Amino acid sequence: MVAEMSYSTVSNVIDTWELVRRTENYEQVVGTKLFQKFFTVEPDAKEIFGFRSDMDPNSDEVVKNTRFVKHAQFFIQMIDRALALLGPEIELLTEIMLELGEKHVRYGVKAEYFPAMGSALIDAVKTILGEEHFSEEIRADWLEVYGALSYDMIRGQKNAR
Repeated sequence: MVAEMSYSTVSNVIDTWELVRRTENYEQVVGTKLFQKFFTVEPDAKEIFGFRSDMDPNSDEVVKNTRFVKHAQFFIQMIDRALALLGPEIELLTEIMLELGEKHVRYGVKAEYFPAMGSALIDAVKTILGEEHFSEEIRADWLEVYGALSYDMIRGQKNAR
């Protein structure tokens, strides 16, 4: 089950995410930044996501690649849905994350990718918000929330094996 989190932690993550959502085309902007960072850190993951292994994630070609952008947007939509379930719907969120983890086994996603994905997500949020809205406390809150969500996905992966 997604770990019990304090009201402050959940509130800080939801509040900062609401600021991110005010960015024009936020799904594309945040998703693109996230996957550019993720594929730089985990280049082997490009093929799992259906991209060429020699693709430069920081090239102009990537930002113009419809498939890349759509995948980035979809991922951010999933983050949106997960964050909307934090708090009163935590049991439902846990079930969803476990099922999502099971599905990701079929896609070939490794548990080792989750820390890099979390780091890429947090870096993308920080880039959008800027230093004045992204303190060390906010970073810690995002780490706690992402850690709890990814923990359930990894448990789902283990259940599927």
